[in-house]
Amino acid sequence: MHDNEPPVESLEALDTRLRTIRDWLRYGASAFNAAKLSFGHGTDNALDEALALVLHTLHLGPPELDASWLDARVSAAEAGRIHALFERRIRERIPAAYLTREAWFAGLRFYVDERVVIPRSPLAELIEARIEPWLAREPRRILDLCCGSGCIGIAAALAFPEAEVVLADCDPGALEVAQCNVLEYGLENRLQLAESDLFEDLDERPFDLVLANPPYVDEPAYAALAQEYRHEPRTGLESGPLGLDHPLRILAATADRLTAGGLLVLEVGATQPALERALPNLDMTWVEFERGGEGVAVVTREALIAPDALEVAA
Repeated sequence: MHDNEPPVESLEALDTRLRTIRDWLRYGASAFNAAKLSFGHGTDNALDEALALVLHTLHLGPPELDASWLDARVSAAEAGRIHALFERRIRERIPAAYLTREAWFAGLRFYVDERVVIPRSPLAELIEARIEPWLAREPRRILDLCCGSGCIGIAAALAFPEAEVVLADCDPGALEVAQCNVLEYGLENRLQLAESDLFEDLDERPFDLVLANPPYVDEPAYAALAQEYRHEPRTGLESGPLGLDHPLRILAATADRLTAGGLLVLEVGATQPALERALPNLDMTWVEFERGGEGVAVVTREALIAPDALEVAA
């Protein structure tokens, strides 16, 4: 427990006061705020974090939530499980997704554990919109680079049902998680998993669309992250002193791996200004999201092969 952290009330003390789903949501949100938890792993506030834990305990998902259920009674067994999750969330600072072993991305449920970064990319909104208006044609071959849990590639496979999709990651543990999710969605005949350091160990066949959400946190930002982020694999977050090690390698190599007219969608989050300073001659379109999020660039193959486009500024 952290210094000055409020104690978690015992289940016995709460038993007579918390009866309904609404009661437990209110209590969880209050307890999380009092404990000064950090959010950002699929939720951005205490109420949504409590909701994720309660819905998981009740075997419900966000698509099934009905406001009329908020006053439904919670059984004693369910209350015990909710309380145990709330207690771990506060005492151990573990993000809800790792406690429940599930995360939601593009309206889809994915298995996650500590081998992968928790899905939270704004790329979900772009995939749901089928990469419009930037994608010139239906992609026949798609790469999810640094795939982690596989959520981006799987969502893309469902958005483009005729496409072949490759999920690539350098971490065998991450690929094991991705494989679980591929099997869950019955996509093993269309999705290929590849252990590869970025493009290095992939075959030479080009892609029409590369979706990349690589590590991009710089060293000072990583050092300042809240404890919740320390449960995630560091190698999935940090990318050198400026957060540019992986993004620059990807940009340097992608043109040779794209078809004519192909597209790279690259997420760099808050590292966007550093990338723009490093590559002032590269034509990148930065996506504006309706549901929040930043630092996603759309880059054409033509932009990548333009003269001096990839010349790194001193």
